[in-house]
Amino acid sequence: MSPVLAGVLQLLALIVALGLAYRPLGDYMARVYSSDKHLRVEKWVYKGIGANPNTEMRWPAYLRGVLAFSAVSMLFLYLLQRLQGSLPGSLGFTSIDPDQAFNTAASFVSNTNWQSYYGEQAMGHVVQTAGLAVQNFVSAAVGIAVAVALVRGFARSRTGELGNFWSDLVRGTVRILIPISVVGAVVLVACGAIQNFSGIHEVGQFMGGSQQWNGGAVASQEAIKELGTNGGGYFNANSAHPFENPNGFTNLFEIFLILVIPFALTRTFGRMVGSLKQGYAILATMAAIWIGFTALMMWTEFHHGGPAFDVAGGAMEGKENRFGVGGSSIFAVATTLTSTGAVDSFHSSFTGFGGGITMLGMQLGEIAPGGTGSGLYGMLIMAIIAVFIAGLMVGRTPEYLGKKIGTREIKFAACYILITPALVLIFTAVAMALPTPPNSMLNSGAHGFSEILYAYTSGANNNGSAFAGLSADTQWFNTTIGLAMLLGRFLPMVFVLALAGSLAEQRPVPATAGTLRTEKPLFTGLLVGTILIITGLTYFPALALGPLAEGLAS
Repeated sequence: MSPVLAGVLQLLALIVALGLAYRPLGDYMARVYSSDKHLRVEKWVYKGIGANPNTEMRWPAYLRGVLAFSAVSMLFLYLLQRLQGSLPGSLGFTSIDPDQAFNTAASFVSNTNWQSYYGEQAMGHVVQTAGLAVQNFVSAAVGIAVAVALVRGFARSRTGELGNFWSDLVRGTVRILIPISVVGAVVLVACGAIQNFSGIHEVGQFMGGSQQWNGGAVASQEAIKELGTNGGGYFNANSAHPFENPNGFTNLFEIFLILVIPFALTRTFGRMVGSLKQGYAILATMAAIWIGFTALMMWTEFHHGGPAFDVAGGAMEGKENRFGVGGSSIFAVATTLTSTGAVDSFHSSFTGFGGGITMLGMQLGEIAPGGTGSGLYGMLIMAIIAVFIAGLMVGRTPEYLGKKIGTREIKFAACYILITPALVLIFTAVAMALPTPPNSMLNSGAHGFSEILYAYTSGANNNGSAFAGLSADTQWFNTTIGLAMLLGRFLPMVFVLALAGSLAEQRPVPATAGTLRTEKPLFTGLLVGTILIITGLTYFPALALGPLAEGLAS
């Protein structure tokens, strides 16, 4: 079987699996966030934290819950790292330096999972399980909660209440993320991923020195790492490591875990607003971009540019033979079009255009299908921008899902789409202008610029994948990328929740002959065009200096 055919068949199998899970999972999540009943274990949690899950919150209170919970989580994770040398199960590792501890705490609390350290050489069992793994669950649940609050803003009228953050957080963790992660971990263990709490083992002598491996609860963390679109690897090689991703089947299964909740949330959205067709329109937009990017990536990486590519069957540099060009390309697009950041190959070794595709996927806002929750609310923001543009074309006040998109709403949406590009471009410009940060680049020229641009793109968009080649474990990059991750995560949430509150206060507007039909293919095409033009062109000058220049020169 040719490598190209194998890659196409993997993509088709993935689409079928996602299609089978779409309806039951989407409907189940709608029931979870619409139910007024609480499980016994959930009641214990509410009692322990002193929260009343039946109290409705307006958007400022909901936002305070998000920020307070995230601040406490970050402080706990920071202290856990700083105290690691005194904790049991540390495997002899010392405490993490302050700048590294800040960067890692910001990374996992913001659902970014950027790592500028070697996981197997820095973190013991306690930090990995009680710290990083826990944040993999709750940071994903926070993203879903914010998305559900925005959906309620569309679904409700003449009220500013968006639900209860604590209830949404606990339900998302207990009823959705934990059960699916348990099943996912069992599958990974059955296929060869490790799951233990063993110490460090010397496995042999290599090139005059010994090689050591430490065990860990890898399969369980791998499952939620992908399902929650987190991305932080137990080992430095991430999902290219055989202990995390043993074979071609697990590679495809992990891609499925990455995509299943973000895609299914469009069904949840349609169910909660009372129109499944609206959910299908958002799904079609996400799917069109994802399939288009995947096809373009596979074409770019399979394209034979010389005798070495002919022999290898594609651009195999930086890719695992177990997965090949096809599996690596599908994984790379899935992880950068979501906020996952896991890698099974090294994006710096992709072709010039291939590396640019991974970067552009993040720069679009990671909305196709995006992260758990963040993809849906990011896409709904773009839908609001699209109906606003359509309204300008015909000279009438735009409407979406029966809600008028006025000056206030469009200001919130505009602030949302401007924050992340500003963070990426400002931090990149400052880093390139200062004398010290460029010393961390492995390469010079366009590729070296791409390393720094990719790092801040990954951080501010809460992706977490690394381009490789950049020595990011410095005080400058640990601090600035940490700030980019926090600002890129929580500032947009402010405007999402403010928008949700504004929409919830409105009365529904009846549809008329002049109302734009947002469930039709025409709107899907308009939305795709809006995304590519507004967000894509924002970064075009920077991309022209990096991956585009490199690709045209090769």
